[in-house]
Amino acid sequence: GVPISGFQVEAVGGVILNLLDDVSSWEPGDRIVVASTDYSMYQTEEFTLLPCPECTKHQVKVKENPQFPHVGEVIDGVDMRAEVGVLTRNILIKGETENTCYHEKECQFFNYDTFGGHIKILRNFTSVHLSYVELKQMGQQQIGSYPVHFHLCGDVDEKGGYSFKTYLEGLSIHHCFSRCVTVHATNGLLIKDTIGYDTLGHCFFTEDGIEQRNTLFHNLGLVTKPGTLLPTDRNSSMCIGIRDKVYGSYVPVPATDCMAVSTFWISHPNNHLINNAAAGSQDAGIWYLFHRVATGDSHSLAIETKSELTPLGIFYNNRVHSNFKAGLFIDKGVKTTNASIDDPREYLCLDNNARFRPHQDADPEKPRVAALIDRLISFKNNDHGAWVRGGDILIQNSGFADNGIGLTFASDGSFPNDEGASQEVSESLFIGESKNYGYPGGQNKYAGTGGIDNKTRTLPRNRTFPIRGFQIYDGPIHLTKCTFKNFVPTPDRFTSAVGFLMKNPWQMTPKNNISLVKFGPNVSLKAFFGKPGPWFEEGDLDGDKNSIFHDLDGSVTDYKDTYVGRMDNYLIQHPKCINITEWSGVICSGTYAQASSTLVYVQTWNGQNLSMTIVRDEYPANPMVLRGINQRAVFQQYQPVVMLQKGYTIHWNGKAPNVTYLYLINFNKNDWIRVGLCYQPNTDFAIVLETFQRRSSSLSSKVERYMPVSSMMELEKNRSDKKFYFDNSTGLLFLFLQAKYNRDGHSYCSSQGCERIKIVTKGLTKGISNCMAKTYPKYYQAPTIIKQMPVKTTVPCTKCGTTQMVFTSDPHKYYLLVQINSPGKKELSRGQQAFISVNDTMFSFKDNGIRVVVVDACIGTVSGNKLFSGVDIKHVDGYLKSGIPQRSIVLLSTRGDVAIPNNLSEALMSLGTAKPPYLQSNGSLAFLGFKGNFKPSWIKLFTSPAGHGLVQIEKYIPLQLEEYGCARAIKSRRKDLELLKKATQSH
Repeated sequence: GVPISGFQVEAVGGVILNLLDDVSSWEPGDRIVVASTDYSMYQTEEFTLLPCPECTKHQVKVKENPQFPHVGEVIDGVDMRAEVGVLTRNILIKGETENTCYHEKECQFFNYDTFGGHIKILRNFTSVHLSYVELKQMGQQQIGSYPVHFHLCGDVDEKGGYSFKTYLEGLSIHHCFSRCVTVHATNGLLIKDTIGYDTLGHCFFTEDGIEQRNTLFHNLGLVTKPGTLLPTDRNSSMCIGIRDKVYGSYVPVPATDCMAVSTFWISHPNNHLINNAAAGSQDAGIWYLFHRVATGDSHSLAIETKSELTPLGIFYNNRVHSNFKAGLFIDKGVKTTNASIDDPREYLCLDNNARFRPHQDADPEKPRVAALIDRLISFKNNDHGAWVRGGDILIQNSGFADNGIGLTFASDGSFPNDEGASQEVSESLFIGESKNYGYPGGQNKYAGTGGIDNKTRTLPRNRTFPIRGFQIYDGPIHLTKCTFKNFVPTPDRFTSAVGFLMKNPWQMTPKNNISLVKFGPNVSLKAFFGKPGPWFEEGDLDGDKNSIFHDLDGSVTDYKDTYVGRMDNYLIQHPKCINITEWSGVICSGTYAQASSTLVYVQTWNGQNLSMTIVRDEYPANPMVLRGINQRAVFQQYQPVVMLQKGYTIHWNGKAPNVTYLYLINFNKNDWIRVGLCYQPNTDFAIVLETFQRRSSSLSSKVERYMPVSSMMELEKNRSDKKFYFDNSTGLLFLFLQAKYNRDGHSYCSSQGCERIKIVTKGLTKGISNCMAKTYPKYYQAPTIIKQMPVKTTVPCTKCGTTQMVFTSDPHKYYLLVQINSPGKKELSRGQQAFISVNDTMFSFKDNGIRVVVVDACIGTVSGNKLFSGVDIKHVDGYLKSGIPQRSIVLLSTRGDVAIPNNLSEALMSLGTAKPPYLQSNGSLAFLGFKGNFKPSWIKLFTSPAGHGLVQIEKYIPLQLEEYGCARAIKSRRKDLELLKKATQSH
């Protein structure tokens, strides 16, 4: 359940836990671990099982009193039930340890002995199958000694000549000192039903970046703590303190070199993750990274990893929660060279050198193969529910709740990166702040009040951190068929459904688009562009200013086919744009290139510390100043988003660059803008149009020269002519940028390559190239509207939002969403409505009394609906006892201060209450019960005294259970088994 006010359990004779699975094989004396369901993994708890003759096969009794709440509910549509693992096995392999730490190197970080036992498997074994073994105090803080270590084994499945696939099944690896399972240069291993709990360093670990075809099926990893072995294992103090392998006096930077310890560390995408849970790591739950070359012992084998280009294996139905940095992280690589004077960082430290871009056969010349993330449940991660960089990547059927940021897409399909790449999320649910309020303790650092019901709750990152459901970065991305709920700002923080990466110096492509999204009633900030202040700072970096997305169907703004940008960005505006002050945003229509705005990419040489000012001729009082990507770089680039068929001028805060490239990014054939660039008077120019092949870094053989004309009138006669006009009186060089070719798909350049204009100045001109004072009003244009704003949509979108009601760890079970409002006199005076809702079908009542709704527990249809009011209230007990068929879910609610019949208590006992409930003679009542020979754990009775009601009760009730007496659900676990079979088939 969800604790309403505070949490304390002091049970005499043990506490009974209700579990999803059959645990009848667990025995008294066994130790179990129950995962945290809050932000801190340190709310994980261990318990000892007691004898429990009264327990069903889905129940256990524990000896100790829980110190923290562990959620046992589907909350707001997201399955947040705590994982429970049994640690005890009848075979125990335990390392011998001393009472205290004695190795000086380790003792500066650990106050206990970390030198345990280890199991190492080498190549050419006859067979290895480990089943249901307990490993405790295993592993050492030195390379090569782990609880279970497959060392350079090669292919261990049918491909390697093994008739029976090598596997680990049902292992319990806990309180260990270095990893859980290390897969080192080993392919085709199956790791199934294994627990890795309270361990140091990456837990389920693939080592050299060449490990492929391994399957991790239904494993649980939790409380993954930092270790010392690799830079990516280390926390901040270890990162700075261990410097024996850096070059010279270099001091590592923890945030970029280290701090990546993960429960599942997957160094090659061609592995399979199915039904796993990463339930608490110091950094990440599941981290996919990409080795440019084989590392470690595999480096000498000269194996080409092609990990960045290899299609993703199966990713299905995995859970990530209670991780500090991210639940799922897809990004980055490791440094593959030794420390040197040129790069003093340690070998295998975290590196930003890799981008995932999967293609057929890992060949960039062949078609893309989209990476599919199917059914990810991510909640209570401090920073990111998921951070995903690269393309093409699709996320679907996923639930995100209570994360600092639910999902960040950092698509790599924006210039000058992986052309044609994109990312999409669909059929998914985003919850800003759920009814899982959390609880202080463990290492939860932050708490405050929530924006929905103003209740105290634990918080991610900081009390003021701006929570976002979906965060846009780079692009192009597509968000479609998704639902957002419970995003309500507070006086302390901005909480928005859609937001942008903060303090972003990089570009933002206008091809980012949103469609068919649905916002619940508790979403008061659909989108937010930031405001100067904490977290956002000044919001004056190039990407901040150019934040934009395309609302394809008006499901965000109510204005179909419009663009939403920052309110102070006048490069994209016209007089009829609509400001949304709460968003710091503006909604505009316009003529754009193939359903996207246009990006002019300005590239310069020798432009250190040079800022560029771009001005739309219609809004000279509202220029945009761009710093460029890297102020100190010789090679500089500026990336404003602009409206087509308009004129712009460009100015500098120093001498104009000698060489400037203007790229036509996201232009379709014949799309154009006019540009005037500021130079000193009497400058000479050499201007050519080139077509640049990005992949081969080569130019096409055909180069067209621009010729000068003597007037603006002559320049404007034909925009496609290769001409330029230099107005010596203002210092402006004018030319038209007009595309000759069409684009294909998500490509940002044309089908013939990237069209670019190269401008080279001659002579050694000096001075500041800012022509603003002379340019306007001479070239001022009155603002005009190229494309009229659409009419505001008033008809609700019936096809918007995800079609799925609930996102659970068992996708083959069906659920009934029950919502009950039982208002008392106080709530009725405030306009509250009385109702029972079943899967959004509302049964409301306006007369005081008791309503009963009956649902068939096997097929989910409503089979009964009765209102008892006035003198009929005394008949409700008879109906509950004899008027309801077997295998029925019974829902009961009151309206107003109802005189509760004396015999109702006995009737409720027949529907599952454990003992005769105490019912006040007057008051409000809500009840969820079951008619049958089984007492489900979800049965619940709510009461309140006269005058006070019960509102916003929500429960997800499972359907089609065998225990109800229903025929076994046909689908059961068929898809899981099919995926396991597919993943473990021979190569």
